[in-house]
Formats: sequence, structure tokens, C-alpha cells
Amino acid sequence: MTSAPVCVLGLGLIGGSVLQAAVRAGRDAWGYNRSADAIAGAAEAGYDVGTDLVAALTRAAESGALVVVGVPMPAVDSILAAVAEHAPSNPVTDVVSVKAEVAAAVARHGLARNYVGGHPMAGTNESGWQAADPTLFADAVWVVGVDDDADPDVWRQVASLALDCGSVVVPVESTEHDRAVARISHLPHLLAETLAQAGASGGALALGLAAGSFRDGTRVAASAPGLVRAMCEGNATALTDVLDEALAVLTRARAELADHRSTEALVTAGHAARTAYEQHRRFDITDIEPGDDGWIERLREAGRKGGVVRQIRSASPG
Repeated sequence: MTSAPVCVLGLGLIGGSVLQAAVRAGRDAWGYNRSADAIAGAAEAGYDVGTDLVAALTRAAESGALVVVGVPMPAVDSILAAVAEHAPSNPVTDVVSVKAEVAAAVARHGLARNYVGGHPMAGTNESGWQAADPTLFADAVWVVGVDDDADPDVWRQVASLALDCGSVVVPVESTEHDRAVARISHLPHLLAETLAQAGASGGALALGLAAGSFRDGTRVAASAPGLVRAMCEGNATALTDVLDEALAVLTRARAELADHRSTEALVTAGHAARTAYEQHRRFDITDIEPGDDGWIERLREAGRKGGVVRQIRSASPG
């Protein structure tokens, strides 16, 4: 659909993987990172990276590149301020794990008309450029925002980048996205931290006996604490709501266990929920074109039902 240049601001695990995947797809792509030490070896490996933010954005402005904001939420505001100053007319997206707060920041900096949010649903418990992988997004879901007044041409550019990186696109509105990821991403992080503490509190014996269920349940607790905090605290409202739900489930389970020596309700419902996850099936969205009448709401509804976009057609001339 497009081979527009890509400028990635922030070269950690996700931003670095976007840069590597874009290059692998044949895109002209370059990146900025605040710390040279954090991207040691990137230039030697052939990637066009540097620590001069103004230079990266000036090049973006001159080439019409898609600007990808890849920094943690606490750094988003300062990066957007630089984009507004040096590349105010460029299409902009991001790969931050919360969307409503980013969209609000984008609006504050006057960039909303050219912004479509993004969130690749992929990652590992490792972080930094050294963990970046151009295949990280293969067959992964990449959320592409369908907020009110989204520009169809910018939407195409963002979706095209996601597809070039190997993902399938799920169209989602920002607030709906944040409520959903609170359940399937941010709450699991908090539960993993809790499980890790419970295991470690048992001392050497408990840790020595720990096997698959403990390892799998606590995997994301190995993530860098600062990154987990930025993700969860940036979605505090939605996460608080779903944490209350989880606490209520555990409270009922505790009462059943204490009063009846039973875990039936929790285990039965949990097994059914896991089965529903395993049986979830995607379907291809093929009949909605960005820019058509009602395209935003139609894509939202299709995304809610499990629809994905695998191909983007070029906009019609005129």
C-alpha cells in the first residue's frame, strides 16, 4: 500500500523492533534514542540511529515520514512537544500500551489531525534495544485506533506499517482499548507480581519446588519495574475497576474454600473462560475502506466482534 519512510522515536524493545521490522520490510527507516549507551551496537549492525532528536525530526519533516512515538508514557509529552515544533505536519502514531492518555497529549500539542494511535500486542519480559527483534510482531495483533475524526490516509499509513511488520490489524477506539488491555495485559502484570511475592515469601524451599505453573504465572514479573509502572499507572482508572473485579472473585473463592473446603466455583469458571480464549477466532475485514461513509464506526464494530485487517488498498485517486 505504501512505502513511506518511518522515523521511530525511542528504541527500546518495541520501538527497536519496529525499526528493525520496517527496515526488514524494505522501508527507509531511522530512529532516535536519548541514550547512546542504550543503543550500543545498533549503528554497527547497520541501523540508522542517533541521539539527535531535532535532526531525526527535521529529516522526517523533509521526507514526510510517519513518526512513531516509542517512548514510555512518562516521556511522551516531551517527545510530542518536539514533534509539534519540528514536524508538525507529519503523520504520527505511537506504540504505547495506553491510548486515551496518549490521544489527550497529542491533542494538547495540536497534533490530533494527523494522529492515529497504535499498540502492538507483542513483547517479552526483556527490555531495551538488545532485546529488539524484527520478527517480534509476526502474526501478532496490532491495534490501530479508530477514534472520532481519524484521518483515513493516516489510518492507512499506520495500518500499512503494522502489516509490513508482520502483524494483523485490529481497529479499536482508545477508551475501549484501555478497558480491554486493563483486563488482558495490565491486570496480569499485577497478578504476576503478587504470585512472585507469594512464592518468594515461602523461602528457599518454596522456590526450590517451583515449576511450570509458578514459572508461567510469574513470567512478566521479570519485566523492568519502571516499564510495568508506566504501563499500569498510565491506565489507572480502567485498571482499578478490573482489579476490584478480580479482588471480588478472589474474596468469593476464599469464602468458599474457608466455609466449604471447595474451589469449585472459581476453578470451573476459570476453566470455561480459558476455553473461550482458546476458541476465539478471528475473521477478516474485507468490506470496509477508510474514508467510506461510516467507516470509523463500522471498523469499531468489526473490531469488537473479532475482525482483523490483513490488507490495505491504496486510496482512490481524487
